[in-house]
Amino acid sequence: MYQELRAAWQELTAPGQMFEVETVEVAGVPLRSYRHAPPSLREVWLGSAAHGDADYLVFNDERLSYTGAHQISASVAAWLAQQGIQSGDRVAIAMRNYPEWMLTYWAVVSMGAVVVGMNAWWVAGEMQYALEDAAPKVLICDRERLQRFAEIRTHFPDLVVAAVRLTEPAPDWATEWMTVVNTPGELPQVSIAPDEDACIFYTSGTTGRPKGARLTHRGCVNNILNVAFANAVQPLALAKAGLSEGGDGDKDGAATGAATPPPPPVSLLATPLFHVTGNNCVAHATTVAGGRLVHMYKWDPAEALALIEREQVSVFNAVPMMAREILMHPDFERRDTSSLKTLGGGGAALQPDLVEKIGQRTAAARPNTGYGMTETCGIIAAVSSVFFASKPASVGPAMPTFEARCVGPAGEPLPSGEVGELWVRGAPVIAGYLNRPDATAESITEGWLHTGDIAYLDEDGFIFLVDRAKDMVLRGGENVYCAEVENALFAHPDVAECVVFAVADDRLGEEVGAAVHLREGATPDADGLRAHCTGLLSPYKVPRYLWFLDEPLPRNANGKFLKRELREGLDTANAA
Repeated sequence: MYQELRAAWQELTAPGQMFEVETVEVAGVPLRSYRHAPPSLREVWLGSAAHGDADYLVFNDERLSYTGAHQISASVAAWLAQQGIQSGDRVAIAMRNYPEWMLTYWAVVSMGAVVVGMNAWWVAGEMQYALEDAAPKVLICDRERLQRFAEIRTHFPDLVVAAVRLTEPAPDWATEWMTVVNTPGELPQVSIAPDEDACIFYTSGTTGRPKGARLTHRGCVNNILNVAFANAVQPLALAKAGLSEGGDGDKDGAATGAATPPPPPVSLLATPLFHVTGNNCVAHATTVAGGRLVHMYKWDPAEALALIEREQVSVFNAVPMMAREILMHPDFERRDTSSLKTLGGGGAALQPDLVEKIGQRTAAARPNTGYGMTETCGIIAAVSSVFFASKPASVGPAMPTFEARCVGPAGEPLPSGEVGELWVRGAPVIAGYLNRPDATAESITEGWLHTGDIAYLDEDGFIFLVDRAKDMVLRGGENVYCAEVENALFAHPDVAECVVFAVADDRLGEEVGAAVHLREGATPDADGLRAHCTGLLSPYKVPRYLWFLDEPLPRNANGKFLKRELREGLDTANAA
């Protein structure tokens, strides 16, 4: 079937086809880009008006159609223009996953201005840092973020502020949302170059201050097409091989290439819109397809299952742990999840046991994953269905607009199968970090982004992530990849959550430590867990230190575990 995958790939990217790839020069660097990509996100948004009265944004009992969203977004743009916002100016958005986030986002990028995505978890001091770094002219925020901004407002006397979802009248220095959306007007007529900034998203900042990644229109539009390509190429390959999505021969002809186009997706928006997973991969792709975005106020697996049942959600793409929590939740068996067609996660590989569990526990959902970064405007690689089941430890091949290679310590390309740092180059790579030329030079070499991930490429071009470069445990001269140990721990039926990290050791330099949260009702058994790992790992990789935590492991706003916080807060004296 990998021969068929290559044939499908060539067919979809052939000259004249939708996914035809060309090489463009940007700042003196040759980059792969889709020839037929719209020049900017403005064209993407204007094109979505054709979806008309179809439901677009859903939040609790609120529903807004595409037509209604376009009307409100035009009013937001008109109000921003009244505040003096022009092409290139920045507008900060600081709120939870409310519909107003997307309405503001589309207004800003469609008028040539730049969105500054503010992390909704930030405290006042962190907000101050980002506002000083990005220097937006307008801030649009919800009630909680308005309260935090009030603590630092004296530092920004000229910043125009508008507020949504208030429970009491706005202060005299802020404009209420109803005033914004009642502004008459249309989207300003502007021309936006592909390599202009569209958005600034801040990296997670696990060390030091977060960096503002400059996502361009070209990068974001190419990511939309990469997502579309990923959804098209593997089903076409299976059709060429005479296989269905489940991997069996197709007895009814549905996989012969003449299938009816699928209905518009219904996507559950479980990750924050101030990150590329929620905004660029879920929201962008759903908008282009005319689908429905079902918003969550905050992540809760029970609420997610209720929404999947109520809205007949077909697409759930978040972080792997969220998919795991859905499958392991006590409500899973009593909720109707038959509408799910894809269930997976992005940002990192799904653990192999999770790929198997998705196949076993869902009626029709295909396991899928999309590996990417803020610095690539979304996905780098993607894999699903039979190809995922065939190579469950892989994140798939790099999308057509990427060159990918693994390199050695001096940046030298390594042959297939050899482990090194993954570098990628292509149109989706960011223009750099805002106000950080040194960080940009350190992370991007002649267009090649240093991902910081340790990986290898197999003979089919599939990427296998081994670990983060900074997350390896160097035990007595042996490299222990945390992800490999985590995969072994997750294969134990009692493990609900776990992270693996290095623990300082006087004799060996570093030892393997693991923080574990067990499923409800399970009893901690360090010896049993180590025996389980011994059957899957070399002895030197088995965790020496085990901490069994009663509460779920701490996470950041995007649902990823706070490994550094755990490592620094745990005492070896309390380990099992």
